[in-house]
Amino acid sequence: MARSVLVTGGNRGIGWAVAQAFVALGDQVAITYRTGEPPDGVFAVRADVTDPESLDAAFAAVEEHQGPVEVLVANAGINRDTLLLRMTDDDFESVMQTNLVGSFRVAKRATKGMMRMRRGRLIFISSVVALMGSPGQTNYAAAKAGLIGFARSAARELGSRGITANVVAPGFIETDMTAELPEDRRQAIMGQIPLGRYAAPHEVAAVVTFLAGDGAGYITGAVIPVDGGLGMGH
Repeated sequence: MARSVLVTGGNRGIGWAVAQAFVALGDQVAITYRTGEPPDGVFAVRADVTDPESLDAAFAAVEEHQGPVEVLVANAGINRDTLLLRMTDDDFESVMQTNLVGSFRVAKRATKGMMRMRRGRLIFISSVVALMGSPGQTNYAAAKAGLIGFARSAARELGSRGITANVVAPGFIETDMTAELPEDRRQAIMGQIPLGRYAAPHEVAAVVTFLAGDGAGYITGAVIPVDGGLGMGH
């Protein structure tokens, strides 16, 4: 039976790969996007996770189109990388507002319908840097680490209603964001990855769809790395 799936920040990179994976499973898939033009093949709604009114309108449109959200993938995120001593308040706060507070907003909104249905899947896209840190990313790492505490608390709150909350922690993925890294930085990172390569977005999407499926019905509060071994032990 087709489920109602919502992927925030689903118009490119990992988000788009996740959306395509759910489409391939026969689900009804909606995405939110903030800028640019959305890809074809999904129900797309322009929304900004830092704007509560924008999110409410997006959820209303998705619910009218395909019913209450049964699977939420909180993926929308930004980065403002710079060294701590150069980081401005806005650099820090904007990343927290999008990556952490934005995920809180979409999860809270989706949970209302899930509690009525007594089922649901909350899946948060974190990062390996949440677990091992990364120079120049104190803001990004803090926000992504916050998702772990958030998801585990939600797992304890919502488990009795049949709702799971899990975290996927990708490593370095071949996306527009990592393509912007200087070549020497890319090579330095590659040297730390036991598998010796970056991941493809579909490899993250496969873990997300697993967590949303029947086979993961007894998994909640988990943090699953998809990082080629980069963060093992953290």
